[in-house]
Amino acid sequence: MSFKNSVLLLFIGIFIGIAVKYITGPSIKTFGTDFTPPAPETVSLRIPGFLSEDSEFNNFDLQIENFLRRWHLTGASVAIAKDGNMVYSKGYGYADKESNVKAEPYHLFRIASISKLITATGIMKLVEDGNLNIEDNVFGPDGILNKEPYNEYLDRRVENITVEHLLNHSGGWTNRWGDPMFMPRVIARHQNVDLPVSDEDIISFMLARRLHFTPGGMSSYSNLGYVILGKVIEELTNQSYEEYIQTSILYPLGIFDMRLGESLPEQRVENEVKYYEPLNATTVKDFMGTNDKASRAYGGNDIKTLGAAGGWIASATDLMKFMLAIDGDPSNPNILSKESIETMTTPVRPGFQPFGWRATSSRIWYRTGTLSGTSTLMLHRQDGISYVVLFNSSTWKGPMLSRDIRRMMDIGVRSVNEWPKQDLFELANEIDFDFNQKDLIEESLLSSN
Repeated sequence: MSFKNSVLLLFIGIFIGIAVKYITGPSIKTFGTDFTPPAPETVSLRIPGFLSEDSEFNNFDLQIENFLRRWHLTGASVAIAKDGNMVYSKGYGYADKESNVKAEPYHLFRIASISKLITATGIMKLVEDGNLNIEDNVFGPDGILNKEPYNEYLDRRVENITVEHLLNHSGGWTNRWGDPMFMPRVIARHQNVDLPVSDEDIISFMLARRLHFTPGGMSSYSNLGYVILGKVIEELTNQSYEEYIQTSILYPLGIFDMRLGESLPEQRVENEVKYYEPLNATTVKDFMGTNDKASRAYGGNDIKTLGAAGGWIASATDLMKFMLAIDGDPSNPNILSKESIETMTTPVRPGFQPFGWRATSSRIWYRTGTLSGTSTLMLHRQDGISYVVLFNSSTWKGPMLSRDIRRMMDIGVRSVNEWPKQDLFELANEIDFDFNQKDLIEESLLSSN
């Protein structure tokens, strides 16, 4: 069945009452940044995968399905945009295999370090609003965080750390002795605090030690730096980090489902996937201090404390909406100015990382994310193609799997000869679905073909 026939039949189905009104979020054109949605009724626009059922995508679908089998991945969600329009969104495999729940584009996944791009966008929004300069000091007498417990530090060079240093991973820390965000028992012992440790405990632990290099001297990937940026946002806004990002960045874009995730199976929210590790994955002592053994995906890692560095959950379609708002393309409204986007994507010098993105060049900007139980990639190409890929599984390759994901996606994208002209965001806004009627809609489409 062709894409055009699918859409035509879908409108017929709506006319006879198969699809009915579903609550959707407003657009950036409608509300200012102070908009707060009426909870809990307002949700993001949830786009079903069957809108992208078309023979044109057969080879692309085959690439994803083969990739899932090859790497023993449980489920995936994919969104693709061309020239500013989301032209494809689909789920593969299972959101929850044990409960036989198929993955859909609107399912929520842990997005790991893609969270850093969200945090960097929040910082640049504060800069645009006149509340911050990236040259501002973070610690010390003139620092943003000049208060307990952040005004106690061993190395005086800490006073030279600026917001820019944290954004481009040049704050002065490396992971030569391990990543402090994943060392809860060590930190609890040294800080003489009970588990679970807080982000303040982790920052204080690191401030009580010497920096590994002079701030601004080099760039070394740091989760800690982005956790500190979350504290900067809270100090400047008198809001929680999560609340500021939602009300100032996400809600104005019509994104209402994204939130900070939790660590345990019983804490999964509505439409959140289940996470899967490799079969031979080892268990660890949980972060809460019970001495129980846990998988890293469920209890081994403290997702909430990762927060600004890696704690968000999101759908592929919402992440696509977010990426289209920071890609600098004037065909879509951007949440940041052109100048801010250029600042984010232009490293201060060779060898330094951009703000939030993993890497940017004249051809592509991309951001990866990996945690036990999740593997993610979002990529913007300067030829007009952008995509988001989320998996609810991890492999023995860890972060290196992102290279394989990118190769697979590049092959899949090249296999599509003609992309649909419709924008799925606009189409779904016009239609609105009752997801309790999903099976009836699909059955009607098939029987009418």
